Amino acid sequence: MNKRKYLNILFVFLFQLLSIMAVGQMMGPENPGGEPELGDPPLGGGAPLGGGAVFMVIMAAAYGGKKLYHFRELDLKD
Repeated sequence: MNKRKYLNILFVFLFQLLSIMAVGQMMGPENPGGEPELGDPPLGGGAPLGGGAVFMVIMAAAYGGKKLYHFRELDLKD
């Protein structure tokens, strides 16, 4: 196996390890009990929901564009 293949395997392993560690550190807020009052933060935090989905759509579009570019490049050579 060449050096590039070892680096790819290492990158995938580290990415998965960091993902597992990040999920393991997430803790939800405690239930304050009682009725919510005006000005209280929402239960579950105030994180935006769409940030990860937008990133994935952008990455998928970029990957599809790359594949389309290479497909057309091969078609022009023939």
